[in-house]
Amino acid sequence: MGSRIDACITHRVKTQDVDHLVNPFTSRNESRLWQSEFWGKWIQGAIASYRYTKDPELLSIIQKAVTDLLKTQTADGYIGNYSPDHQLEHWDIWGRKYTLLGLLAYYDISNDKQVLNAAIKMTDHLIKQLKDSGKSIVKTGNYRGMPSSSFLEPVMFLYNRTGEDRFLSFAKYIVQEWETPDGPQLISKALDDIPVSQRFPSPATWWSWDNGQKAYEMMSCYEGLLELYKVTGNPLYISVVEKSVANIIKDEINIAGSGSAFECWYGGGAKQDQATYHTMETCVTFTWMKLCSTLLSLTGNTIYADQIEKTTYNALFASMKDDASEIAKYSPLEGCRHKGEEQCGMHINCCNANGPRAFALLPQVAYQVKENRINVNLFTTSELKTRLNGTQQVYIKQNTNYPVDGNIEMEIIPEKSARFTIGIRIPAWSSQVSLAVNGQEVTDITRGCYYLLDRTWNKGDKITLTLDLRAKLVQLNNSQAIQRGPIVLARDSRFKDGDVDEAIKFLPKEGYLTLEPENQTSPFAWMSFTTSAITGTNMEEAGAARKIHFCDFSSAGNTWSESERYRVWLPKPLNVMHSEYSNY
Repeated sequence: MGSRIDACITHRVKTQDVDHLVNPFTSRNESRLWQSEFWGKWIQGAIASYRYTKDPELLSIIQKAVTDLLKTQTADGYIGNYSPDHQLEHWDIWGRKYTLLGLLAYYDISNDKQVLNAAIKMTDHLIKQLKDSGKSIVKTGNYRGMPSSSFLEPVMFLYNRTGEDRFLSFAKYIVQEWETPDGPQLISKALDDIPVSQRFPSPATWWSWDNGQKAYEMMSCYEGLLELYKVTGNPLYISVVEKSVANIIKDEINIAGSGSAFECWYGGGAKQDQATYHTMETCVTFTWMKLCSTLLSLTGNTIYADQIEKTTYNALFASMKDDASEIAKYSPLEGCRHKGEEQCGMHINCCNANGPRAFALLPQVAYQVKENRINVNLFTTSELKTRLNGTQQVYIKQNTNYPVDGNIEMEIIPEKSARFTIGIRIPAWSSQVSLAVNGQEVTDITRGCYYLLDRTWNKGDKITLTLDLRAKLVQLNNSQAIQRGPIVLARDSRFKDGDVDEAIKFLPKEGYLTLEPENQTSPFAWMSFTTSAITGTNMEEAGAARKIHFCDFSSAGNTWSESERYRVWLPKPLNVMHSEYSNY
């Protein structure tokens, strides 16, 4: 995990031509495209990366990016790339959202009042524009107003930093507009338990205002609603987000931890074994992780950490090329990976700009500290230094090769002996769990929640955790896939052990597959294994089980060469002599 974060910062974040991202703001001649989102997406990833590394070179790049952007602000407060007669249309407010998010992220690390004033001025300008136009915010852009009304999140951030009531009033106005006949009805449709993929009829034109199933923008709106919940405490707001997220987990998120096709919800969980156009957009992957991270912080429900872990090791890591130079727009479960198209006449696309935010999110998720408690959410070689209740300094050093193996060790080093709580996430997927403190086993462990270790901690105390990485065979329709803990496995043509699309009969024992790690790791794979299986449909050659190679999904097809093919969901041969065709 650490090496992937570092690679993303070095080869993707720091190599970005930032002048190229600022250029559209100087011309202001756009009428329908989304160039203005790229600066805000990139700089949020850069700032989150800087918080992690404290790299002075990166800070210098960020400072110049902010200075150059502020030079483009017009006298009325507008920062954007739309011409005056097309402002409030299409992606204009969406782009302003990302600009505001970027400015406020910079303000948080700099305390630069000039930047905060620019953010206030641009928001006041938008509020005035909407009032003067007489338009509802849900009628100003695409997808039933979800892109425009996702401005809810940054305006709540602005309220939190200024305390100005007009910004809270604007946030409440946005939520009210959702529930109008023209709005996306993000509250009422969630209360009525309408699946996210079925909230509106399938549109005659996919990329249009009529499409109400746009995944990324819907989740962005719910992110804003959670920020409003934090201030108002209205339980309705978090309730509808959790109901929607529960539906997304149930119906949309696939085995690799992402979802969507053509960037929309489509009930994809039940269809994920089918080859699908434009699936698993990286912007959807990141926004899903971010939404789960916010809910984890608010609720303490480890189901959200389990989701983040699955998404990270599979969909997210698979999206980045092996050399970390680019991030894919789509990461299908079969085929070959490839770069996304350049968008809006620029040398970038939405996912190359947005993807680094997901990598930079991981250090924030790994540990969460509240008052006298530390929650350990991600298992990876890492170090944490923090203060509990603002006074007691605690240092945690985590050593592990997880998820290559299931053994995790944590050394606890308080400044002085003190009583506090460490919450260890026990993944719901781990059928067997071993947890001990200083060698003394804990017996009353429940999966799918934190195990709370509340005790007096002394320097050198050790926590050991062992998780169950036995390989499970997952069945869907007439397909099958292998999960090993949080990791999804795939066949890859570079193993040269047969056609990755051929039917395969696995030989599980008591519900688990025997995986043998390769003695020498494949040069292209982080993890590689073999298992005995029978391939093809020629039963006369049956009994000739042979070793088939698998690697982690994130390594499959990772050079983005069209000559390499991989596949997660593998066809299961049908034997009609069996009473139930679905059985071997």
